[in-house]
Amino acid sequence: MIAIVEASSEDAPALKALLEAAYRGDSARQGWNHEADILDDERTAPGEVEALLDDPAVTILTARDDDQLIGCVAVTRKDGTLGYLGMLCVSPLLQSSGLGRRLLDAAEDHARRLGIAAMEMTVIDSRDSLIAWYERRGYRRTGETRPFPVLRDPPVTFAVLEKPLGAA
Repeated sequence: MIAIVEASSEDAPALKALLEAAYRGDSARQGWNHEADILDDERTAPGEVEALLDDPAVTILTARDDDQLIGCVAVTRKDGTLGYLGMLCVSPLLQSSGLGRRLLDAAEDHARRLGIAAMEMTVIDSRDSLIAWYERRGYRRTGETRPFPVLRDPPVTFAVLEKPLGAA
């Protein structure tokens, strides 16, 4: 039985391993939702997951099958009404199982309980199939783009997507 629960600081190593496996390298290519053909560095810097877990504005939800960490998503409170969705990932071999949708729903429900009225996210703008997946779930491009935090050649740009959440 898969449970979605809040992460704790002890989860940091497993979270980092999951994020790297789901987004980068050959393991990521086993699923459809990866950046392995765009980026080849680490997805999260050393200490980044620990810092997020220590940040009171961030909640990381994890999907677990018994004790095995198989997915995660982060919700960051940007201000009183805006949240940021990040790090949504599912173990590559379990992608297309509906778990990503469950994690997204759990993140949006968590945000609503916090009083967040809208959720935004950034997606690499060349990831058309991922953007389309989010659009089918009510997210829309805002027209805003943001630079990737590390200079790349060719340049990488984020598209900003947003969804109104409505009442809890």
